[in-house]
Amino acid sequence: MAHFDASMTPEEIKKAKMKTVMKVTAILAAVTIVEFIFAFAWPDGSSRTILNILFLGLTFLKAGYIIMEFMHLGHETFLLKFVILFPLLFLVWLCVALFVEGQAILDAFLNW
Repeated sequence: MAHFDASMTPEEIKKAKMKTVMKVTAILAAVTIVEFIFAFAWPDGSSRTILNILFLGLTFLKAGYIIMEFMHLGHETFLLKFVILFPLLFLVWLCVALFVEGQAILDAFLNW
């Protein structure tokens, strides 16, 4: 979020907060637009695995940005960020494992 100090008036604080919210909204909207472009421009015959990985990565990017801004983690020390964000790697691993296993199960049923 924006930096506030004691010399700011309530109106200046309100404007700074609104500027931060608009910035975050614009960044998240831009990433979402990129997701839509990938979704609608992806060739029909090609593998969707890469597309799924892109979606997953962009979703984690948006989630991380929201955590950094609205949970004020972006202004903390490196160690605190690491302790909070490192477990997300296990979540990414879980998602990749579920995609791979789900595809294997689907292939097994289709080839049965």
